[in-house]
Amino acid sequence: MEIEDLVLKYALINAVRYGGKADPKAVMSKMMAERPDLRGRAREVKALVDSIVERVNSMALEEQRALLASRWPEALEERREREERRPSVEALPPLPEAGGGKEVVVRFAPNPDFVLHLGSARPAVLNYAYKLKYGGRFILRFEDTDPRIKRPLVTEEVNAYDAIREDLRWLGVRWDEEYVQSSRMEVYYEYARRLIELGGAYVDLCSPEEWRRLRDAGKACPHRDAPVERNLELWDRMLRGDFREGEAVLRVKTDLAHPDPSVRDWVAFRVIDTEKTPHPLVGSKYRVWPTYNFAVSIDDHLMGVTHVLRAQEHSVNTVKQSYVFKHLGWRQPFTIHFGRLKIEGGSLSKSKLKALKARFDDISMPTLSGLRNRGILPEAVWELVLSVGIKPSDSTVSVANLFAINRKLLDPTADRYMFVPDPVRLTLDLPSKLVARLPQHPSFPERGHRVYELGPGRTAVYISRRDAELGEFRLMELVNVAASRRGDEYIGEVVGTTIEEARRRKMPIVQWVPDGSPEAVVIKPVAIGRKTEERGLVEAKALELKEGSIVQFLRYGFVKLASRRDGVFTYVHE
Repeated sequence: MEIEDLVLKYALINAVRYGGKADPKAVMSKMMAERPDLRGRAREVKALVDSIVERVNSMALEEQRALLASRWPEALEERREREERRPSVEALPPLPEAGGGKEVVVRFAPNPDFVLHLGSARPAVLNYAYKLKYGGRFILRFEDTDPRIKRPLVTEEVNAYDAIREDLRWLGVRWDEEYVQSSRMEVYYEYARRLIELGGAYVDLCSPEEWRRLRDAGKACPHRDAPVERNLELWDRMLRGDFREGEAVLRVKTDLAHPDPSVRDWVAFRVIDTEKTPHPLVGSKYRVWPTYNFAVSIDDHLMGVTHVLRAQEHSVNTVKQSYVFKHLGWRQPFTIHFGRLKIEGGSLSKSKLKALKARFDDISMPTLSGLRNRGILPEAVWELVLSVGIKPSDSTVSVANLFAINRKLLDPTADRYMFVPDPVRLTLDLPSKLVARLPQHPSFPERGHRVYELGPGRTAVYISRRDAELGEFRLMELVNVAASRRGDEYIGEVVGTTIEEARRRKMPIVQWVPDGSPEAVVIKPVAIGRKTEERGLVEAKALELKEGSIVQFLRYGFVKLASRRDGVFTYVHE
């Protein structure tokens, strides 16, 4: 397909999927994934993408859909099939105060300090599932107001904002609105001033050590009862840059006797020296930054969020945020807390994943991009998340559970091929010509067969060293063999031709490839952040597939074709 046609195809798919407006970044990302050979021409391709996306976005949605249906009808069919494979959301327990004509507004609010992983897929899927169940709106909000400790990840290698968007698109999560908190600083300043004027916040000039001593004793800071005018003056000085880091903070008035000391007059704004740690999006434009709890409180109200579904670890944040809602006279969204999603034998901790040397999208990583590159289907992630549901207790899932779900989804679609790891030569003396007819899929004969003709006379095939040591076996869809070793080779004697005879003699059935088959390598994850590779020979037809195709290597596992030219496959699972 010509480059222009491929760009047009992906621009139309993206536009139809997102209400008529294609995202040039998403189209560019898809192009680079589909045609890695174009990465050296990225600037040229980007200009083409921008031009075609602009043209597509000028079209009406129905015009876009009609053009896509006429040029690439399979794209619309693929979308329908994906949505049909996605688990039903109707089995989800009902949300309190939802239904009956009330609009349900949910949000997924990641911190872009890292890409999404299997654990962070849970709130994304659950919130979007409820959006599908009730209708309403789904908001994507990037919570990026900490340029110092939880600094947004934007480097030459990865832009977490774009990576998160791409991960959500892969999951089939479509947002109605998008916000980036670092672009809303003036909004937060406005409501901070309003909170001060209402007597719900004050500027604290105590040292951190003095504040902790007073807080732990349940005593008020000497600045707590300063007049509103004095607090407004200090607030303006904070904004002007009169205070350095740690010299002044804005605190929300709460309950100094609250049993959890962290709730007592928590920090709403602090000074961050952005000359030293500039924000990747807004640089050093701002020095006074809202904390997570303040920005979330303001945004949830202004964006009309009705229900918040988030991890149990945020339960204390719900308490903290309640004070902002009370001070401003707002109704707090209904909040449901669910437990952590843990992975058996591994970690979903951002800090631990960041510490690994592997790329974030490596097939050995439990990130969504890693799972996607490995060959896990988004529907498998959906099914896993919905099976865990919204229970408040922590849930530990085995990767084997995810693989079992994915295997069920892949099995009917993945054609079968033969791959021989650690191959050895097996020489046969065939008395006549034999024909092996290997089905593309045993359950779907209409997909056809691969046909190999062997013999008569001395004929070589390759089998794995381990299988050769079995002594007696049946070559799949061919003959029954008794093998003996002769130096570095094996000599096979034909001892039968029927499958019934092989079964009677309890012969294992082994895969093989004909002489002259190409080399291949399978990259296999062995642990989080670690992988190994296994070399062998593969049927030539397997290297004629489209890159990204997932097939099953018989008696080996499901694999994804990563590079036709280099004969590289990635191991999905058994």
